[in-house]
Amino acid sequence: MKLSSQVKPISYLKSHTAEIVKQLTESREPLVITQNGEAKLVVMDVRSFEEQEATLAMLKLLALGNREIEAGQFRDAEQVFADLERDDPQ
Repeated sequence: MKLSSQVKPISYLKSHTAEIVKQLTESREPLVITQNGEAKLVVMDVRSFEEQEATLAMLKLLALGNREIEAGQFRDAEQVFADLERDDPQ
């Protein structure tokens, strides 16, 4: 696991919470919190978290699409567009 350049003990989190919130919001870099010298959790700003979640969702969709292609579960793009034109109510 590659750790962030920002690593702090849990005691630092407890005593500098407001400062950490400000720093994470500005830098958008995650902070690794250690307990007894071992990485225990990662703290990050909400915007970065939401972007990460969106990225993971897109990667899951791409992986699903790749599996469907490998299983032969796809149609030729020309056929899809032809079907769309045929069903167009205009």
